[in-house]
Amino acid sequence: MFQPDINAVGGSLTATALIAAIPLVTLFVLLGALRLAAWIAGLAALGVSIVIAIAAYSMPVDQALLVASWGAVFGFFPILWIVINAIWVYNLTVETGHFDVLRRSFATISDDMRVQAIIIAFCFGALLEALAGFGTPVAISSVMLIALGFKPLKAATLALVANTAPVAFGALAIPIVTLASVTQAVVPEEQRDAFSVENLGALVGHQTPVLALFVPLILVFIIDGVRGVRQTWLPAIVCGAAFAIAQWLTATYFSVQLTDIVAALAGALATVLLVRVWSPSEHYTEGGDEHVAAGGDPSRTSPGGSGTQAAGTTTATTTGAGDTTHDAPAEVFKAYAPYLIIIIIFSIVQIPAIKDALAAEPFTYLFAWPGLDLVSASGAEPPPFTFNWLGAAGTLMIIAGLITMPVIGVSPARAMAAYAKTWAQLATAIVTVMAVLALAYVMNNSGQTASLGNWMAEAGKAFAILSPVLGWLGVAVTGSDTSANSLFGALQVTAAQGAGLDPALMAASNSSGGVLGKMISPQNLAIAAAAVGMAGREGDLFRKVVGWSLGLLVVMCLLVWLQTNVLEWMLP
Repeated sequence: MFQPDINAVGGSLTATALIAAIPLVTLFVLLGALRLAAWIAGLAALGVSIVIAIAAYSMPVDQALLVASWGAVFGFFPILWIVINAIWVYNLTVETGHFDVLRRSFATISDDMRVQAIIIAFCFGALLEALAGFGTPVAISSVMLIALGFKPLKAATLALVANTAPVAFGALAIPIVTLASVTQAVVPEEQRDAFSVENLGALVGHQTPVLALFVPLILVFIIDGVRGVRQTWLPAIVCGAAFAIAQWLTATYFSVQLTDIVAALAGALATVLLVRVWSPSEHYTEGGDEHVAAGGDPSRTSPGGSGTQAAGTTTATTTGAGDTTHDAPAEVFKAYAPYLIIIIIFSIVQIPAIKDALAAEPFTYLFAWPGLDLVSASGAEPPPFTFNWLGAAGTLMIIAGLITMPVIGVSPARAMAAYAKTWAQLATAIVTVMAVLALAYVMNNSGQTASLGNWMAEAGKAFAILSPVLGWLGVAVTGSDTSANSLFGALQVTAAQGAGLDPALMAASNSSGGVLGKMISPQNLAIAAAAVGMAGREGDLFRKVVGWSLGLLVVMCLLVWLQTNVLEWMLP
C-alpha cells in the first residue's frame, strides 16, 4: 500500500515543496505566459505531475495512472455531466427562438438601462450560473445586453464583473461538491463531516453574500459613474441585499445545490417589485443623449448592427429599446418554461423522502476505485466514488430537457441534433476539465499537495490572508472555481492544520476567493470577447476588470482574516 512522504526529496520539506510546485508552474506558464490552449496546458501539467509522483515520491506507476483515471472520470461525472446537459437545454431555446422572446421580456421590466443591467447581468446571469456555469452566463448575458443597446466593450465588462458572487454555487454547486470530495480524501474518516457539501456550502454562504452587496452597485458605477450610483443606488442595494440574504439562508438551512437559484430569483423579484413603485429621476440610455427625464422618450439604438454571435451558440437579433415586437403571453411563458421546469424538478428532489431514495441503491452506487491501493499523507483511505446515475444534477437536467421539448415545440430529431452540437461545442472544454481534475487527484494522492500545504503552513496565522489569494490564482489560471478547488482544496486543509487554523474555513475561503478570479481568467475573457464580437481584444477587457477583481479580493481577504480572529460568531 502506497502512503506519500511529504519530505520525499532528500528529507527536506522545502526541496520537496519546490518539486511539488512544478506541475502548477507548468500549468500557469503554459496558460498565462505562452497562452497555449487550456486543454493542452492541462494535459501537459498532468503529465508532469505523474512523472513527479513516480520519480520524486516513489508512487507505483499503476497507482499514479489509476489515480489520474479516477480524477478524470470524476471530472466528467458529475461535473461535466451537468454542464453539457444544461447548455443543451439552453440550445433548445435558441433553436426555437424562445431565447429572443426571453430577452424582450426582460427589456419590459424597466426603461432604465442601469436597472436592466442589474436584472440581466446580475440576476439572470446568476440563474444561468446556477444551472450551467462554465462561462455560459458571460456569453448569454453579454449578447442580451448588446441587444438592449449596450456597447460591446461595456456589455462584456458588465457580464464579467457580475459573474462573481454566484460562482461558488454554480452548476448546482459543483464547485462545492468537488471541494468536499478532494478535502475529504486527505482527512481521517472521523473528520469528514466537517468537509461535507452541507458544511462547506454553509461556510461559503457566509462569505460570498458580502460580495453580492457590492456587485450591483459596481455594475451601476461601470455604466454611469458616480451619477449612476446616486440615481440608482436604491435598486442596486435592494437587489444585492435580497440576493445576499437568500444566498446566506439557502446555503445554510435549505439546499446548497439550489442556493444560486433561490438567490437569483429573490434578487430579481425584489428589483421588479421595487421598479413598479419607484423610478430614477432620469432614465439612462447609451448613444446620443444619455440621460432623459423620467417619463420622457429614452429612444436608443443598438450599436451592434444586426446581431452578435454568442460563443458559437446563437445569433441574437439586436433591436435595442426600439423593438416593437410584442410577444404573445403564451410565447413568453414558453420562454420561461425551461427554467421553471428545471427549478421545479430540482426542488422536488430536495424533498427528504425522494432525496433519500435517490441516494440509495439502485439509483446510487458507492464503490472504491478499482485497483487503488493507497492512503493519503494523513493515513486516510480514499473516499468511495459516488455513481448516482439518476439523482445526478446532469441526469435531472436531461429530464428537464425532455419535458421542455414538447412545451416549446422541439421535435426529437431536432433535440438530438442540438445535443450533438452541444457536445461538439464543448469538446475542448471536456478535455480541459478532465485533465485538470486528473492533475488534482494525482497531486493530492501522491503527496505533492500535502508537501506544498505543510510548507505554506509555516506562514502561521497569516495563512488566513493567503487562503483566498490561492483560490483567486487558481480560478484566474484555470477559469473554473471547480478546477481551483480541485487543485488547492486539499492544500488549504493541510496548510490550515499546520498553521492552527480552521481547515474547513480555509477550504471554503479557497472557493470564495476563487470567484473573484473568474473575471480575469483567460477562458472567460475569451468567451466574453467572442460573444460581443471583440475576439482578439481580450487585453482591453482585462484592463477594464482587473481593478475590480483585485479590489474585491482585498475585501475577501480581510473578511476571512476577521472571521478567523474577530468575527467567529459570523460563521455557521
